[in-house]
Amino acid sequence: ACVFQSHEEDDRKVRRREKNRVAAQRSRKKQTQKADKLHEEYESLEQENTSLKREIGKLTDEMKHLSEVLKDHEKICPLLHCTMNFVTIPRPDALTSCLPR
Repeated sequence: ACVFQSHEEDDRKVRRREKNRVAAQRSRKKQTQKADKLHEEYESLEQENTSLKREIGKLTDEMKHLSEVLKDHEKICPLLHCTMNFVTIPRPDALTSCLPR
């Protein structure tokens, strides 16, 4: 009876160890997948960040250019130099002379 009980206990230990081993493998695999997913997300966000920084640079350059164009235009704009520029309705001919051709 004692040998039979010892054999049953051994079987239970072996099954429990196997079950634990499988659970540990599953847990490690899940952790690895989570880390891989986070790494992919990180890479994607880094690419997006780089792209957005490039876009900011382009828009900043465009803003500088347009500011220069506006400054140059203000020097020659008849609407800004008109003595009656307090009038709310500008003359159509003055407006068209300010527009690019």
